[in-house]
Amino acid sequence: MAGMNRALLEGAVDRAPVNDDGRSGATLERVRLADGSRVVVKRFDPSVDLVMRLSLDTRGREVEIFERGVLDWLPPSVLHPVIDAWYDEDGRGVLVMRDLGDAVLTWRSVVTPEQARTMFRAGADLHATFLGTAPDGLTPLGTVLAMFEPRRIRPLAGAPLVDFALRGWEYWPEVAPGEVGQRVLALAQDTAPLTAACLDLPTTLLHGDLATVNMAFEPARPGCLTLIDWGLATVGPAELDVGRLLAGCAHLFGPVAEGAESSTITARLDDLVALQREAAGPAHDPTALRIGLLSGLTWLGWNKALDIVEHPDPAVRERERAALPWWLHQAELALETGLV
Repeated sequence: MAGMNRALLEGAVDRAPVNDDGRSGATLERVRLADGSRVVVKRFDPSVDLVMRLSLDTRGREVEIFERGVLDWLPPSVLHPVIDAWYDEDGRGVLVMRDLGDAVLTWRSVVTPEQARTMFRAGADLHATFLGTAPDGLTPLGTVLAMFEPRRIRPLAGAPLVDFALRGWEYWPEVAPGEVGQRVLALAQDTAPLTAACLDLPTTLLHGDLATVNMAFEPARPGCLTLIDWGLATVGPAELDVGRLLAGCAHLFGPVAEGAESSTITARLDDLVALQREAAGPAHDPTALRIGLLSGLTWLGWNKALDIVEHPDPAVRERERAALPWWLHQAELALETGLV
């Protein structure tokens, strides 16, 4: 992709900070250029970006992904907003993106049935495009899966996200007693066996942080999914992206089908799994999906435990308490495969 005229950025007429709804601490600015156009500029600095530190990113891997042309190989149904990217004189990344405005989902957005179908179909297209041919040099899968290992994050205690994760894992034995809960916690504390199991399955390019807040649905591009924040892109089974999405965002989906009523969170989770199965088509792999769901739970189980115990809204506490047996059952099915 052709880059922008960087002199336009230097001559910007207005700059304003952008709230980072991904909660990483990344530095984002909305910039109005002299020609009247607007862009969003992301600057990579591990001293303020917690996700960079958690993923051992020292200068902004997303810039390298752009420079190597990886984003140019995306299927037509998967878009990205990057206009240009480079490393500055201090070796830190700078990323310039189209301003997607209100097209980007937030933590309050409810995913519509049409958006859900587009999301899963585009994800399946992404994974099919790179099946067995994912590029090298991305964030190692083991690094992504180990991002919330208590022993790894404890030195960063004091950062709110880290403190939440540590406290959530402390609650885990209380909310998930029994053998399956114990085995999930053991994997969360040492993700190496899970990483090995994943790499024994067919692999593809993964977004790595497939959350709704990293997605946009642009009105001028119907049927397409725009994905932002590619810094955790990695190589692994397609179903890891699915597990990450469901573990972190299932509660943000409305009914999956028009006119359908998924009255409980567990029914909604079942509907989303069915949608994934439909979108994947012949590529659907039940065993890999079980491993993917287990991975999602080991990545974000701390958040579920924290919500069950501490969330100020009783409805959220009850929702997560009701969903946890579903997740533990998926974990049990994954453990029964013998791959982990």
